[in-house]
Amino acid sequence: MTPLITLYFVAGFALMHVVITMLVGAARVPNQVHFYDEGDLNLRRNQRAHANFCENIPMALITMAAAETSGTPARWIITGGLVIVAGRLLHYYIIRVRGWGNARAVSMLMTLMPIVGFAGLTLWNLSA
Repeated sequence: MTPLITLYFVAGFALMHVVITMLVGAARVPNQVHFYDEGDLNLRRNQRAHANFCENIPMALITMAAAETSGTPARWIITGGLVIVAGRLLHYYIIRVRGWGNARAVSMLMTLMPIVGFAGLTLWNLSA
């Protein structure tokens, strides 16, 4: 079974990744920072927002695909995927604008809870 719903999310997150990567590059230009962050807070926040995206989205998509291919209903896959999208957008915004806050914790939960849910649903489907 091809995880068709997950593939839509793969495409969307790929496009988000390109935008976030380009924003890191754009943040390097004003101070001509070629490597690392050289103490530039704006660049550091861009880099961490990008890195956190890269650290979490692969596992989110893997668990989403596993849940989908193991038989989880489409509405659960879509709902979980949309929660992750909202969480990632909120997380990016919070890191870029404030750096820290309760919304950052909420945004991480909006990423991690669907991952846990998708993993649990996969195990449930495999045991059935």
